[in-house]
Amino acid sequence: MVFQFFSGHVLRPSEHGHAEGAGVAIGFGAQTVVKDMISGVFYMLDDAFRIGEYVQSGSYKGTVESFSIRSVRLRHHRGPIFTVPFGELGAVQNMSRDWAKDKFLISVTYDTDLEKVRKIVKKVGAELLLDPEFGPFFIEPLKMKGVEEFGEYGMSIGFGMMLKPGGQQSVIRRRAFAMIREAFAAGGVEFSSPTVQVAGGDSDAAAALAAKQAMDRRVLMANASETTA
Repeated sequence: MVFQFFSGHVLRPSEHGHAEGAGVAIGFGAQTVVKDMISGVFYMLDDAFRIGEYVQSGSYKGTVESFSIRSVRLRHHRGPIFTVPFGELGAVQNMSRDWAKDKFLISVTYDTDLEKVRKIVKKVGAELLLDPEFGPFFIEPLKMKGVEEFGEYGMSIGFGMMLKPGGQQSVIRRRAFAMIREAFAAGGVEFSSPTVQVAGGDSDAAAALAAKQAMDRRVLMANASETTA
C-alpha cells in the first residue's frame, strides 16, 4: 500500500507515519506560538509591565529589557536574562508601578523596651530621609509597626516603609538593616538568639555556652545586614 502526494512523490507506509508525526508536532508548535502571541496582546492591553520595570511571575523575576511578539526578556538583579514566552507568564507582580511597601521583621529579646526601639527606628528613618542617595525614594519613612509574633527565643517586631518605584527597595533595605544594627548596639537593644541555662558550678561549660551565644548573635547580626530582597 502506498500514498502519493500531489508532487508525484510516492510514500511508503513507514514514511507516511513519519510525515504524520511531523505534522502533529508542527501543529502543536503552532498552537503554542499562537497562544504566546495572544497572551502577549492581552498583557499589552492591560499595561501589565513596561520596559525598565521590575516584575515577578512565578520563579521568574527581573527588569523588563525588551519583548517580542511572543516573549519578554527579564534581566535578573544578579545578571542572568530570562526569555519567557507570554503563554508561560501567568499572573505578573509589578514592583515598579506607583509605589511599593517594604516590610520586614526583626527579632529581639523579651526584655526589650519597645518604646526605645520605636524611638531608635524613628531616628534611623529620619536619617534615611536626609540621605541624598536614598531620601528621594521615600514616600513614607521607616517606622516600627509593633510586635508581630512571639517566638521561642524572642519577639518579632514588624517594620515598614513606603518607597517610590525604581528597583531600589533591596538596596535601601540593606542600608536600613545596617543602620538599625548599629543603632541597636549603641542603644543597648539585643537581637534574640538561642540561649541555654546552665545549672551548677561548671564554669567551663558556662563559658563555652556564653561564647557560642555570642558567636550566634554575631552571625545573626551579620545575616541581618546582608539580607536582600
